[in-house]
Parts: sequence; C-alpha cells; structure tokens
Amino acid sequence: MDVKEKMIEQHLAGRDIFNERVLDAMRAIDRRLFVPAEIRDLAYDDTALPIGRGQTISQPYIVAYMAQALDLQPEDVVLEIGAGCGYNAAVMSRLCAHVYTIEIIEWLAQLARENTEKAGIPNVSVHFGDGSRGWPEKAPYDRIVLTAATSEIPLPLKKQLKTGGSLLAPVSDTLQKLVLLEKKGEGDFIQNDLIPVRFVPMTGATGEPARWKKGNPKQKED
Repeated sequence: MDVKEKMIEQHLAGRDIFNERVLDAMRAIDRRLFVPAEIRDLAYDDTALPIGRGQTISQPYIVAYMAQALDLQPEDVVLEIGAGCGYNAAVMSRLCAHVYTIEIIEWLAQLARENTEKAGIPNVSVHFGDGSRGWPEKAPYDRIVLTAATSEIPLPLKKQLKTGGSLLAPVSDTLQKLVLLEKKGEGDFIQNDLIPVRFVPMTGATGEPARWKKGNPKQKED
C-alpha cells in the first residue's frame, strides 16, 4: 500500500469519510503537486502543511469532510471563497461541473492558478479578488464553500446561492465550528452545526483588513 492509499484508508475511510466519490477524488488528485518541492515527502501526512508566507494547505481529512458535507453532484456549479494553493478546488473539480474560486491574496491566487493548470484540471477558474463579495456574474451557485472563518456569513454569498443549495463555512464566535446552511427560500435558511474546526480569519469587506494587500482588490478574470 502506497502512502496516499494508506492515508485514505486510515485517516479518511478509517474515520467517517464514507462517500466513495469523495474517496475517489482524493485518490485522483496528487497532493504533492500542491505543496513546495522540499516537503513533498510529507504530502500524504494527514495534517496541514506550510506553503510559504505563513499560508498552509488544508489537512486532507478536512478537505474530504467538507466535500462530503456539501454532497456535490456532477452537475453542480460551486463557488469557493479562499482558493489557497488550489488543492481544495482541485478535489471538488472531480465531483462537480465547475469550481469558481476567489482568493484575496494575489500571489496565492497565482499559485492556485499555476497548480490547477499543472495538474491538468480544466474545470477550475481562479480569480484574485474579495471573496466576501462573491462572484455575481457567475451566480447563482448550487454550492458555496468558505475556507476562512467568519463571524457572520456575508449577505452577498447568501444571495448568490440557489434556492435548494447549500453553503458550508467555518463560523466563529468564541470557538469555530463548521456550519452548513441549506437555502429554502429568499432569506430562509436551515442551519446545521457540524464539527469544531480551526481556520484562518476571513479578510475583505466583511472581515479583517487583508495582510498582504491594502484595500479591497478588484476581481480580475484569467
């Protein structure tokens, strides 16, 4: 058993990741392509890893858990807030029709773009911009996922979610928890609290000032 399969069997299927499509997506995406060359031998450790300038790639279990919680379908169009290095979007790309992902840190947006292109993934679009505003030109979305913690889900994201769709986000008050919102109608949501998590705070118009870029960057297309 190779290191990737060992991680999947022990830390994903061996815990509570039961969706076979998610497990297959985790097998299909080579995490080594998304981490710096000097730590590629650690790529299949079930832990977050540094990717430079204080940023990290998410723990494989959390990536798989979030994909499973979203219950992604082959026809779904997904909006991701916080592209990071592109790994999460790459996994989701195996489960849905298209992933639009927005990153507020410019060098990270470029890294995510390069990584997904290097991995040969055609159905991920990476943009540099303020994700708290969403991407209204491509709305509505079947699923929206946030990869940074917020005390309150930004209203533009709620508006850009289809009725019947789901939004997954780390929400923080004193502690962070993963929250799944199901949209039943305009302004009508059912909230399900999932697991405790630890994510970096959201930045942008509805969050703290961005560390790497002053002001709110304008979105720009590939």
